[in-house]
Amino acid sequence: MERLWAPWRLEYITAEKAEGCIFCVFPARQQDRDDRILCRGKHAFVIMNAFPYSNGHLLIAPYRHTPDLAELTDEESLEVMQLVQRCIRALGEALRPDGINIGVNQGTAAGAGIAEHVHVHIVPRWNGDTNFMPVFADVKVIPEALEATYDKLKPIFDRLQ
Repeated sequence: MERLWAPWRLEYITAEKAEGCIFCVFPARQQDRDDRILCRGKHAFVIMNAFPYSNGHLLIAPYRHTPDLAELTDEESLEVMQLVQRCIRALGEALRPDGINIGVNQGTAAGAGIAEHVHVHIVPRWNGDTNFMPVFADVKVIPEALEATYDKLKPIFDRLQ
């Protein structure tokens, strides 16, 4: 049996889990660095995914708790899309991806991990970023710590306001 050591995961495993919806609880706590919130708008915000598909995997969520993208107001919809654009610019500058996946998994049947609060995924991609690890070992290698990626992205988001 091969072993893949990831000692930094112990912090997540042993950490106290937040009660309630993270898209409601985290913004209310006003602990943006600890919660990896990169920027806040009037109606929506950008947060780093704690379980990223790749480095720089970002989530955009409205503050209002709703499971359905079709329920967003015009103002919420506009700001979510403006934040998508801002994420693309920030990721392009900080990480230089070759492409970006943008998507919404609405409902558990569509793959939503947090189905009760709609959110948009922004996933940077690089040519050749799929290798043998996910195919043969069912393991995804994330080469940079979340905090290091946050430190790269946060000043760019602040500047792009």
